Amino acid sequence: MGQRFARQRLFEHPLNEYKSIQVKRLIHDYYRADPKRGFYGGGAIDARFDFYPAGFALLGMPADAPKWGAEYKKMLRTYFTHTMSLLSHTTSLAVEQNTVTLDPGINDAWGLPAVRITYQNHADDIATLKWLQLKQIEILEAAGAKKIWPHPVEEFSASRHLMGTCRMGNDRARSVVNSHSRTHDVSNLFIVDGSNFVTSARQQPTATIQALAYRCADYMIRAVKSGELS
Repeated sequence: MGQRFARQRLFEHPLNEYKSIQVKRLIHDYYRADPKRGFYGGGAIDARFDFYPAGFALLGMPADAPKWGAEYKKMLRTYFTHTMSLLSHTTSLAVEQNTVTLDPGINDAWGLPAVRITYQNHADDIATLKWLQLKQIEILEAAGAKKIWPHPVEEFSASRHLMGTCRMGNDRARSVVNSHSRTHDVSNLFIVDGSNFVTSARQQPTATIQALAYRCADYMIRAVKSGELS
């Protein structure tokens, strides 16, 4: 599972970070794990302001901001154009107790066993998030931020990419799909998403998902033309 969390900060001059298309820019200085830190983990730091006004009003303002009235509108107008956001990307450690299973006592709307998701962060996951948060603050202070308001590091972060539930592999007993995202058990069923691979490698998995989708689509076209798939 990949995890992402953000820190907002206010600068003296307008930044207008909301303009144009958001581009991924990752700093890999903190990517590698180092046993000297006392935990296993690392990650990448991203400078990306992915807010529109309504979203920033709900999620981007500091906790001590007014919630209503003229002062709220004035502060929102200033903060929205003078704020930048740093994001950190890391990944969850594999924990044997974290599972996706069928619930033995609850059924879904069709009378089938409901999906049960059991998940808890490893202690090193939380330590990694807190450490990356300190690195974000160091960067912002060096850049001259007037005010920094970090989001709290909690058991469940604000953004996650779910991965690893339909693993890719050659062994039918240990994987769900083959190298073309085709399921071993159902010949005309393809699963193309983050579930095919087990880690985000401490960064965004979106490009990998897109690459697998293109690979799968190319295979499906060839399979249809050859008569293998109909």
